[in-house]
Amino acid sequence: MPTTTPATLPSTVQSVDTLWFTRCPVPTASGLAHALGWLAGRYADLGVDIGVLQDAPLEIARHHYDHDLVGLIREGGNVPAIAARAEGARTRLIGLTWIDEGQSIVVRGDSAIDSPAALRGARIAVPGWAATRDTSMARAMALHGFKGALGVAGLSLDDVEFVELPLDPVVPPGRVRAELAAPRFPELDALAAGRVDAVYAKGAAALEEARLRGAVVGIDLDALPARRSRVNNGTPRPITVHEDLLRSRPELVVEFLVQSLRAADWAAGDLEGVREVLAAETGSGADGVLLAYRDGFHRTLHPTLDDERVGLLRIQKAFLQRHGFLSADFDLDSWIDPDPLRLAYERVSRRD
Repeated sequence: MPTTTPATLPSTVQSVDTLWFTRCPVPTASGLAHALGWLAGRYADLGVDIGVLQDAPLEIARHHYDHDLVGLIREGGNVPAIAARAEGARTRLIGLTWIDEGQSIVVRGDSAIDSPAALRGARIAVPGWAATRDTSMARAMALHGFKGALGVAGLSLDDVEFVELPLDPVVPPGRVRAELAAPRFPELDALAAGRVDAVYAKGAAALEEARLRGAVVGIDLDALPARRSRVNNGTPRPITVHEDLLRSRPELVVEFLVQSLRAADWAAGDLEGVREVLAAETGSGADGVLLAYRDGFHRTLHPTLDDERVGLLRIQKAFLQRHGFLSADFDLDSWIDPDPLRLAYERVSRRD
């Protein structure tokens, strides 16, 4: 771990009194640790408050994307994390999680698209660019979702027709909770209107909305045998931290990982409890959770930095660079700091 002492760091780092963490509406061990009250309890013992970035004022919540907030630990989609690092964000990668979270190619009920090969010549929905690269997740997810499906049949994105769709303004992270009650899915509108033949859909809310509109799953990406075919914004999902926080208050970072590992252990033995938390987290009902998250997902929430997950993140980085989502290249290996996760596993092991 870097040896820079707190005395050489900005005063804002030395006096962190609130640790912010960001979570997306998907199952994560850190989100469970928060819902169970474990994060708040442990940080209270350490004299530090815990705040959820998505519930913060916009001037703080906007750092979900640029990660320019010293007291932030971010577990979320890899598109903003990788794009921010490419733009010079001073972050370190301290863990990776993987969960198959309901990735599908959705079609109309009367469609003949029922396999990757059947996508040849299809009109696919491609969300437009957002204001910045790191907020263009919808475009990146759709492109990589279709690429994964097409690749199974030996096809590429050159074998389909892009239909560019205007992108709704990106919802500021601080408004996410309020927006969950009525999410919008313009791609599904285009599908219902016949302007496109296939739409990439991810997560409980999107799959539930597709079913309500009469759309069906044409290709279940989660069923594809090769994990590399399912690499996308949330697979794998990075845990990143501002390097100044890691240097000055490593104990806060390790504690976050310890509580996440404890929550992952709890989840492995309480599927119903996890589903109850997810129904609230995702803004969908129990049916949406069942559609998006298959049996067994609750046993795979532990973060790692193993060679397989790092290799899959490498695939995503290369994809993002090729398709214009990165402003510059960077060395992924130098981004990784394995020490906090190693220490967390050691602490949990000793406790057991």
